[in-house]
Amino acid sequence: MTAPSESPTDPAALGARRADEYLQLLDAGRTDDAEALLAGLSDARELVFVGAGFTALARRTGRTLPTAMRAQASTRQVLLGQLRDASRRDPDGLRRWLREAGEEVRTVRRLAETARARLGDQAAVS
Repeated sequence: MTAPSESPTDPAALGARRADEYLQLLDAGRTDDAEALLAGLSDARELVFVGAGFTALARRTGRTLPTAMRAQASTRQVLLGQLRDASRRDPDGLRRWLREAGEEVRTVRRLAETARARLGDQAAVS
């Protein structure tokens, strides 16, 4: 028996998988395929669950950032939430929010990699 969060019909799990897939497509340079993935989502509920996947990824990675970077990432999450709220019933607006949320995940990941590299360099010097 699978846990509810692992169910193939669980909308939150499906949204998280779609968020991961979208990011993988972008990272592979397949922007047209990433856009097609978003275009295939017409229901506001589906779009919001993908956004929840992005939010979870960004926040999880953001918690690994140094304090100042973490505060900036948190502020960007608030702004993304405002964009989502403004687009609540507009699928095109929600897709714009998803694009920006996906870019935020990619940005936070790059910042986390940079921070790890710097801390690793400092640790090697000490």
